[in-house]
Amino acid sequence: MITMEHICKTYRIAKRNAGFAEACKSLFHREYEEIHALSDISFTIGDGEIVGYIGPNGAGKSSTIKILSGILTPDSGSCLVDGHIPWKDRTAYVRGIGVVFGQRSQLWWDVPVIDTFQLLQEIYSIPDALYRNNLEELTDLLDLHELLRTPARQLSLGQRMRCELAASLLHSPKILFLDEPTIGLDAVSKLAVRDFIRKQNEAHGTTVILTTHDMQDIEALAKRIILIGKGHILMDGTLADIQKGGESIDETVAELYRAYDI
Repeated sequence: MITMEHICKTYRIAKRNAGFAEACKSLFHREYEEIHALSDISFTIGDGEIVGYIGPNGAGKSSTIKILSGILTPDSGSCLVDGHIPWKDRTAYVRGIGVVFGQRSQLWWDVPVIDTFQLLQEIYSIPDALYRNNLEELTDLLDLHELLRTPARQLSLGQRMRCELAASLLHSPKILFLDEPTIGLDAVSKLAVRDFIRKQNEAHGTTVILTTHDMQDIEALAKRIILIGKGHILMDGTLADIQKGGESIDETVAELYRAYDI
């Protein structure tokens, strides 16, 4: 289903010191720093898997998700997702994926949530019968009945994230990319989101790649974890492979980060 082979991505970032003189100087002579976000990334994920993609800040998690979702084009390497190259033929490709970025929104800010859902129906050319069926199912599972008529800007973070999940699944994607979907959520909302992701996977066989700093999300959902650090894949295995005795999942991962010096 998902295959990445020798993917590399480098960013060229402009740097300068503070002050007006430095700003003027940078107009004529700009200094750059190259950041190697991804270096020779390779992995394969099968149909119906839930995989936790973990690593510290700046490790390359979001860059990977953006390449897999077709937002970024890598410098080199190959990637095949459900028979498509993500950054090519995007119109056909995005019909089979759903993406949720915890710090970005796909909801129109000033209109009721249901208006965004209807717009997404048009964008993805979802047949009326399928749209109604999916909307009813997602509304029940995520308890959106009182939220659909509310503008997105008036929703709490937990309410908005439930609507974001529904928006990403209206077109029945085979693959779901989740980039920190529980960031900032309270305990009740986190449990609700985790339960929904698990049910979606079990009921529809949806393949899920989950990036998060909340290790309880990983422990609750993912049987397999891929660890990335400084742009390199450092480990691909299960939590059982790394857990020791009575250590909590947070202690286990912190020890793993120290062992790999990331």
